[in-house]
Amino acid sequence: MLKMVRRWTCLEWRNEEESSVNCIFILSIKEELPDRYQVWVKLAKNLPTLVEEGQFREEAEQLPELSIDELQGYKEQRLAHLALSVITMGYVWQDRNVLPRNIAVPFWNLSEKLGLPPIMVYADCVLANWKKKDPLGSMTYDNMDTLFAFPGGDCSKGFFLVSLLVEKAAASAMKVIPDIFEAVKKKNSESLKESLQSVASSVYEAYKTFQLVHDFLCWKNCSLLPKGLIYEGVSEIPKEFAGGSAAQSSIMQCFDALLGIQHTTENDEKSAKYLEEMRNYMPSPHKIFLEAVASHSSVRDFVSSSDDIQLKKAYNECVKALVHIRNYHLQVVNKYIISPSSKQDSEKGQKSSDDEVKGTGGTNLLIFLRSVRDTTKRALLEES
Repeated sequence: MLKMVRRWTCLEWRNEEESSVNCIFILSIKEELPDRYQVWVKLAKNLPTLVEEGQFREEAEQLPELSIDELQGYKEQRLAHLALSVITMGYVWQDRNVLPRNIAVPFWNLSEKLGLPPIMVYADCVLANWKKKDPLGSMTYDNMDTLFAFPGGDCSKGFFLVSLLVEKAAASAMKVIPDIFEAVKKKNSESLKESLQSVASSVYEAYKTFQLVHDFLCWKNCSLLPKGLIYEGVSEIPKEFAGGSAAQSSIMQCFDALLGIQHTTENDEKSAKYLEEMRNYMPSPHKIFLEAVASHSSVRDFVSSSDDIQLKKAYNECVKALVHIRNYHLQVVNKYIISPSSKQDSEKGQKSSDDEVKGTGGTNLLIFLRSVRDTTKRALLEES
């Protein structure tokens, strides 16, 4: 269970509910559910084969409608949410705009219980969708696999696992957050400088990890479901939810909150509003943590008002590391999403604009990513 004390000297993380891998946002869960719920896991695991054979929809419609009342504990509930999100995605891929009640009702009820939307989110497909091949081995790409696979084979697996390892690489920065706020409170520039250097080191490590994506490699604003998805037995009105997106990464939003990086500009408020909206797609403890970080004394204000040039350099190294990650994200998106999409449109004789390509969260992908990168750059302080 997450225990959070507003006095940051007493901040304590306990990982019965969250992870045991020294990352507060990554979740280590079991691979199986109690017997009566195991039908969800079995169907989700068979998704790639059943989709390829054209049998997934039929199998999904034969599932029994189960109450969620016998799911015990947070980790069981999160595994069930992950399995049901996989089943839901698979069903929608079969050109369906109504989710049958045997899936919709338990998925909706479980989502409400967990404070998550009834769609596959980043916390499902990245933060919970993994296991070690050797349980005693280290958490490296070669020793890891996804709990549930998707059409796309190693490409989709690589995307999910590399994203997870980026989260892990950045996680060590979380440990110094109490020290950072204590240093600001006591106006201790030397201690703050040291802690900010640790944050920068962690973010650069995440950047290096992100580069592994070259080696392994939604129904809000979704063309497949322009009006949303009907959850049978819940509502006859179509519901719209954004799909899993890197904007739902709690750790990256945490760095923004910690460093006081604002993504609102005179010409663009959409990016900031979208990032704020994405907090509704995070597990509740993550949202609480981000709110606590954002509400604390401003690190940026303290550093900018200081005459200590080395302190400003330490702060700027953190910002530069985030710029590196966001710039690289742009490159990856351009190579693996924008270029293939443009090529496909060209082959069909259709005109396309890079700025019209949408991400899994439903945003205009390049416009959003450029905006977030550029507002991060603007957070750099003058060092003179």
